Amino acid sequence: MRIYLVLLAAIVLNAGANIMIKAAMRKSPIILDQGAVVQAFIQAAKNPLLITGVALFGLALAAYSIVLSKINLSIAYPIMTGAGFLLVFLASAAFFKESLSPVHLMGAGLILAGVWTLAK
Repeated sequence: MRIYLVLLAAIVLNAGANIMIKAAMRKSPIILDQGAVVQAFIQAAKNPLLITGVALFGLALAAYSIVLSKINLSIAYPIMTGAGFLLVFLASAAFFKESLSPVHLMGAGLILAGVWTLAK
């Protein structure tokens, strides 16, 4: 049962990483002009929200690696991606005011049903 707590942590960390990186790009978008790759990397390295997002991805990877040592990939991956999608889906509406259409909500409901079925 502990491994499912680690899986939950991996899901939350992964979703948090995506949310932080989106917030970073809204606040300070990286413009990749022709031949300005180095400047884009320097700009990214100076963005604390982006660095936090990358760090959260690293923690998510570590947690998910532990999960994969105990749970079948065919179960862990769909739960990880489905539940992560749902968290990002809700956070994008709450924090970034992204629209949720009835079709989006129906799709999210189907994903939730699939994640719930796999977790059983």
